[in-house]
Amino acid sequence: MKIAFIGGGNMAAALIGGLIKRGVAPADLYAIDPNEDARKRNEEHFGIKTGAAADAALAAYDAVVLAVKPQILKSVAESLAPHLKASQLAISIVAGIRMDDMSRWLNGHTRIVRVMPNTPALIGMGVAGLAATASVDEAGRALASQVLGAVGETVWFDDEAKIDAVTAISGSGPAYVFYFIEALQEAARQLGMNEAQGRALAVATFTGAAQLAANSDEPPSLLRERVTSKGGTTAAALASFDASGVKEAIVRGALAADARAKEMGDEFGKQ
Repeated sequence: MKIAFIGGGNMAAALIGGLIKRGVAPADLYAIDPNEDARKRNEEHFGIKTGAAADAALAAYDAVVLAVKPQILKSVAESLAPHLKASQLAISIVAGIRMDDMSRWLNGHTRIVRVMPNTPALIGMGVAGLAATASVDEAGRALASQVLGAVGETVWFDDEAKIDAVTAISGSGPAYVFYFIEALQEAARQLGMNEAQGRALAVATFTGAAQLAANSDEPPSLLRERVTSKGGTTAAALASFDASGVKEAIVRGALAADARAKEMGDEFGKQ
């Protein structure tokens, strides 16, 4: 498996590191980034080859991972197109950009997988939603699963539109979790704890509860009920959340993220 990366930032570095841990040789990885500091960082940390711009060397790779900001993907794709073979897989981890638009910018290239990863990939605990064009066969899907599976779980979707929903749930989701942790830490502060104490309790509670949910076949609603004694402290907190419409607000927020993802696709697709 030989993989090239267009963009050498944090998510690309996470994937490179994950692939090496899974046994991919550094010599089989290549990262292109115009930023000299990014190239040096990847060379020194991973021992991989790097370059400043797309060139004929890309022909040697099975897949090319597009890991750049959505604002510049069009120009990056157009510079990549002359060097991309029809048999190569293009894997995009760029938020909001649809496969039809990527194909157009890549001069009609059709073997494309669109992915929405999330930041826990930086510690090997990510989850990514994936969708592919009809031209991507089972071998291509397996290759994409291997690349993204190096940093966490993968979930495939037949409908590309669902990737916007993935963005709203798991792509943006870590920010929602951090937001709730912030709120718990503030409550701890108001209850007289210092910052270290509040952080330790809030973070460990989220980590433990998430692992409990992951290791259980029971729905979160039942796990919640088991912690909630009638007339007890947990019941008082949940009653306050319900009175404030917390659950509904979280749902509305995720739906707003989905709507924005669609808007981004429309905006960037006009380029």
